[in-house]
Amino acid sequence: MQIYNPPLKEIRFLLEAFGYDEQVATLDGFKDFDLDTVMTLMEQSGRFCAEQMLPLNRVGDQVGLDYDPDNYTVTMPKGFKELYQMSREQGGMGLTAPADYGGFGAPQTAGMILSEMATATNKSYSMCAGLTHGLIDALASHGTEEQKQTFLPKLASGEWSGTMCLTEPQCGTDLGLLTTKAEPEGDHYLLTGTKIWITFGEHDMADNIVHLVLARLPDAPEGIKGISLFIVPKFDLDGTRNPIYCTGLEHKMGIKASPTCVMSLEGAKGWLVGEPNKGMRGMFTMMNAARLLVGLEGVAMGEVAYQTALEYAKDRRQGRALDASKREEGVSADNIMVHPDVRRMFMNIKSTHEAMRGLAYWTGIRLDMAHNHPDEKVRQRADDLVALLTPVIKSFLTEVGFDNISEALQICGGAGYTTDWSLEQHMRDARIALIYEGTNGIQALDLVGRKLPRGGGRLLMRFSKEITRFIEANKDDEAMAEFIKPLKEGLELVSNLTMSVLMQRGMQDPEEAAAVASPYLKLFGYVSLGFIWNLMVKHAQEQGDAFGQTKVKTARYFFSNVYPEIHGLAKLVEAGKANVMALDVDEF
Repeated sequence: MQIYNPPLKEIRFLLEAFGYDEQVATLDGFKDFDLDTVMTLMEQSGRFCAEQMLPLNRVGDQVGLDYDPDNYTVTMPKGFKELYQMSREQGGMGLTAPADYGGFGAPQTAGMILSEMATATNKSYSMCAGLTHGLIDALASHGTEEQKQTFLPKLASGEWSGTMCLTEPQCGTDLGLLTTKAEPEGDHYLLTGTKIWITFGEHDMADNIVHLVLARLPDAPEGIKGISLFIVPKFDLDGTRNPIYCTGLEHKMGIKASPTCVMSLEGAKGWLVGEPNKGMRGMFTMMNAARLLVGLEGVAMGEVAYQTALEYAKDRRQGRALDASKREEGVSADNIMVHPDVRRMFMNIKSTHEAMRGLAYWTGIRLDMAHNHPDEKVRQRADDLVALLTPVIKSFLTEVGFDNISEALQICGGAGYTTDWSLEQHMRDARIALIYEGTNGIQALDLVGRKLPRGGGRLLMRFSKEITRFIEANKDDEAMAEFIKPLKEGLELVSNLTMSVLMQRGMQDPEEAAAVASPYLKLFGYVSLGFIWNLMVKHAQEQGDAFGQTKVKTARYFFSNVYPEIHGLAKLVEAGKANVMALDVDEF
């Protein structure tokens, strides 16, 4: 059973709580995208996702892809090509693309909302547009004017789609081992090499596929400082076939309608993007945007799983309520929603899920401010916050989101384990988000090793000031006291551990920091959710309606039943590397 209702009321509540109209809709270029307009667009888009994309989700999983090794082509499952054309006509593909190059120029926050709904209804299919979105960002930031004029309008319209080609058989995380070569040839380059794990590297939905490829020039320095970035289209601009071929597909646990390709470049024509040997700048523009959207996948898949479990639970009857006053007369069994353990599982999902969505959109608003605010200081402050929170969002939201899907499946019991209720597909589809766009362990190392030390700790101080500013502004509000107290304690815990373990011990021995990076990131994630819950509770109390009262009750559960995990995580961080690294390799 496929179930999805776009959570538009939840999303509007968040954007109101975070001051979207004041923070984003007042910026140059976004005056036409006030909250009411954005929500009208999202209502239309959500309907399209639920009515057109969702029905093909199970089809894609069961039918899969058809690969032709003789012609190196991939045929999408039945209905996907038609869905792609409907998506183009619906207009969502170019929602956030620059208006000067054929897009609508909407805020990134709006694009994130659309991405959440698309991922929830058909993750495999939505990945194509997500990659194209990232390529548009990279070219808009680093391409020449000629490249922008040539590629961006067709990418924004969906006539062409995009990929990013980083990984090779011998290098994944360590891109310094990359060997794909780019030889100069007149006004272009000829690229030779093999790329793997290329999502939508080949398909039949778009007329052309534009690849962003990392490669080395003949005189390039060794390591990561010798990598350049190239545009390599499937078809050359004159329509001739460029020799970049899909030579095989990976057979995967999930996202089975998303072609994960092995790509062979056999002297493929490409054009340099940006400066020679500076390719990682352009690629990370694409990857950082992708990491935020991958984090949002944890929210999207958690949402559809929660809705599915709720639909099941409201109809399922088993046992009698322990509280006799809650027993329904005239029936032999009560609805399972009366049982405390079922409620506990639902509350675990609800209390984390709603705040995770909030953290993603709060960061999305900062992303729009970082790119578009007229004040350079405001732009820098917002950019620092986005940089700090990107690895947290990518890692924490996908991990807890996956746990929430597992909890939803557990609620449904044996039914959840079958194909009848789609939860097993959601689990399989969601698992990859903890791995791609930089594994969650790599995100933790990025947070601890790069983001925290940057600018002498400037990024963490920015975020701490956001929290302390809120605490100071509301310290005399008695209704907020029960929420502010644990938030303040959590912030102090993060600050103390950052100084004592990560900075002092970690500077003397990098393994000390690396060994505890993952529990530290998780602790940071929970404290971040605590901040978001405070923002939501404040807005809910100002609204004073039933919806807001539910928010306050959910926040209480979070702080009493979920948030205390920070103390156990703190002990893991304090423990350092001693027992993590205690065994020799041959003892495993």
